[in-house]
Amino acid sequence: MAPKHSGVCDMRGFLSFLILWLLSKKPMSGAELAREMEKRKGCRPNPGTIYPALKELARKKAIVAHAKEGKEKTYSLTPMGKEQLDACANSFCKIFYDVFTR
Repeated sequence: MAPKHSGVCDMRGFLSFLILWLLSKKPMSGAELAREMEKRKGCRPNPGTIYPALKELARKKAIVAHAKEGKEKTYSLTPMGKEQLDACANSFCKIFYDVFTR
C-alpha cells in the first residue's frame, strides 16, 4: 500500500520539500521563495524551476495561491500541505538519519 501522501514530495532534488518547509514558516511569493532558496543553496533557482513546482503543489492541494497586487501571487500551506510536509520530513529523516553520525 502506498503512503498516504506519496507523490507530493518525491525527494528528487528536494524542491517540493523545501517549498513546503519554507511556506510552513510564512506565506511567500515565487520570487521570495527563490531568494530564500538562494540563501540556503548559494544559487537562485530560475522561474522555470519554481513555478512548475508551485503549480504541481497547488494541483495536489498542498498549497494555495492568493492574488496580490498586479499579477504576483502569494502561496501558503494548506492543512493538507502541513500533513504532507510532516510525511516528507519523516521520509527525509529515515533516509538521512545516519549521514552526520559517522
